[in-house]
Amino acid sequence: MFGGLTERLTKVFDKLTGRGLITEAVLDETAREIRIALLEADVALPVVKEFINKIKEKAVGQEVVKSIQPAQMVVKIVHDELVSLLGESTPLKANPYQTNVLMMVGLQGSGKTTTTAKIALKLKKEGKRVLLASLDTYRPAAQEQLAELGQKNELDVLPIVAGEKPLEIAGRAIKVAEQEKYDWLIWDTAGRLAVDEEMMRELVDLQKFKMPAETLLVLDTLMGQDALNVVKAFQEKITLTGLVLTRVDGDARGGVALSVRQITGLPIQYMGVGEKVDALEAFDAKRIADRILGMGDVVGLVETAMEKVNQEDMAEQAMRMMQGQFTLEDLLAQLKQMDKLGDVKGIMKMIPGVARFAKQIDESKVDNRLIRRQQAIILAMTPKERKHPEILKAARKLRIAAGAGVKVEDVNRLLKSYEQMADVMKKFKKMGPFGMMSMMKKMGVNPGSMMNGGGFPPFKV
Repeated sequence: MFGGLTERLTKVFDKLTGRGLITEAVLDETAREIRIALLEADVALPVVKEFINKIKEKAVGQEVVKSIQPAQMVVKIVHDELVSLLGESTPLKANPYQTNVLMMVGLQGSGKTTTTAKIALKLKKEGKRVLLASLDTYRPAAQEQLAELGQKNELDVLPIVAGEKPLEIAGRAIKVAEQEKYDWLIWDTAGRLAVDEEMMRELVDLQKFKMPAETLLVLDTLMGQDALNVVKAFQEKITLTGLVLTRVDGDARGGVALSVRQITGLPIQYMGVGEKVDALEAFDAKRIADRILGMGDVVGLVETAMEKVNQEDMAEQAMRMMQGQFTLEDLLAQLKQMDKLGDVKGIMKMIPGVARFAKQIDESKVDNRLIRRQQAIILAMTPKERKHPEILKAARKLRIAAGAGVKVEDVNRLLKSYEQMADVMKKFKKMGPFGMMSMMKKMGVNPGSMMNGGGFPPFKV
């Protein structure tokens, strides 16, 4: 998401770098280029106008003129205004002493049912008891879809009773949820191919029957500016408390995310960043602004690693590396950990400073298929070959290539990469603990904080 916008803004700010003084004329030119970049990203025109006016108002004032580094000050002003534009989301409103209802609404095809399961899984990981109920009696197999998602992800789903109407299902779900003391009951309501009166009347009746603690509209970002009209149509009929943006990973422009809060006044609560049930992020304006301006997302990177990577295995591998031990078994373990993190290209773009090379990353051949191919090559080796790769001669390489379904050249490339990594590990051992600590400090890493669960210091803008 925001790929094109990030690339364009990076070029704009690169022009400012190195200027000792930024004149009003330069600021006007910069503002014009930012305006074009936002419009190309499909941001609504009224939002763009207000955004540019605020930037110029602050930039022309004393903030930039008196700054030691004017270019960085301009970037900071744009960053702060992006955070303000995106708006902060708040935690879901919940009464800890009763069952809270969360109603999910949206058009058919927006990813509403999958998003319902995603939110339920997220709440469950936060220690909440969640019950799901499908109120969609129109779309074929809609109720079965939610039941299947629940079964796959160990989520509780209200049993299906044939012939029940949506209001009857809602009432039964509330009764079960309250009796069994669930923290959250999530209604997955029916969607339509377009907004219609019948659909809205049903949602109005549900809110009259039981006003939910939260009503979230699921919005497909690939709809572009049409998504804003969908929000307005729902707002005219029912009470909405927030939004969930889906297919964010497929929207390179990101105009909806930058427009919707300003125009509708509704906070963005979550973003769907992939098809898997765990591919849901709580919305954070600062982190999104960091990504847009190519500053990466260290917090998101760390959270992803903490959630998906086995920390004990990582610690054990780190100890082996410090001792100069590194076999193909270790490389295989690292490749498996990388694959668990998700989309490799997406992870790379979360690293500060790397986002400016987003286009090159997208065009590169580095992806999860490459990682899995490398895993296949190592798995095609015998245990002895993994521990002693020096015995891998031509005949063995041919056998391994055939077993992994690759070419011998691919095997050779993997072995070359392994040898380079093994050489680095040997140098670590020669340095000794004090030499390594000295090197880490030069890199800006606090060795002490790494030992107690810390790690890298925050990156400065």
